[in-house]
Amino acid sequence: MKHIPNLLTIGRLVAGVLMFLFLAAAAGGLPFISESVTPDGQFALERWALIAFVLAAITDFFDGWLARKLDAVSAWGTILDPIGDKILVCGAILGLAALGAQPQIATPFAVILFREFAVSALREGAAPKGVKIPVTMLAKWKTTLQLVAIFAEVLVQTWAAWGLPADPGVQGPATTVAHVLLWIAAAITFWTGYEYWHKAHVAIGDD
Repeated sequence: MKHIPNLLTIGRLVAGVLMFLFLAAAAGGLPFISESVTPDGQFALERWALIAFVLAAITDFFDGWLARKLDAVSAWGTILDPIGDKILVCGAILGLAALGAQPQIATPFAVILFREFAVSALREGAAPKGVKIPVTMLAKWKTTLQLVAIFAEVLVQTWAAWGLPADPGVQGPATTVAHVLLWIAAAITFWTGYEYWHKAHVAIGDD
């Protein structure tokens, strides 16, 4: 039973990679595969991408909850959990970019990607100095908001694949909501990145 949380985390890693591959294939970005994809096949790939994203996002809650419930918090789980989050978030962003996401969300996408890579590099650089940068509660909420916002972006980007109404009066507001959520997620992402940098700077000093 105590292996279940780590299995869920590994499942999120796999689902995140599959989601990206589905989006990349639907966008025509996978050699030898995308060439043979029909329009119906493209829609199917887009649907599977969103399904993989949702399943992976659900595990983000349950693996941590089960680890605490079963008293099964492990070193591997602690390492793999943030990696799974970053693969899921960054893979979705890159997949949406491949599909041709709208230019107005390029900036929040860039902020999220930059922050995720920067914080990872910061942790790696601080570790040899004995400085640990614990995950804050705001950072945990940041991940949740990122997942909700990216889900909304994937949904509006794959709107036709789900047979949703093409009425601008429906699709337009849905797209606006998705963009607003993404901008909010990007703002919180930036702020938590600054918090991590500030804590590391104080702990390490000017060395």
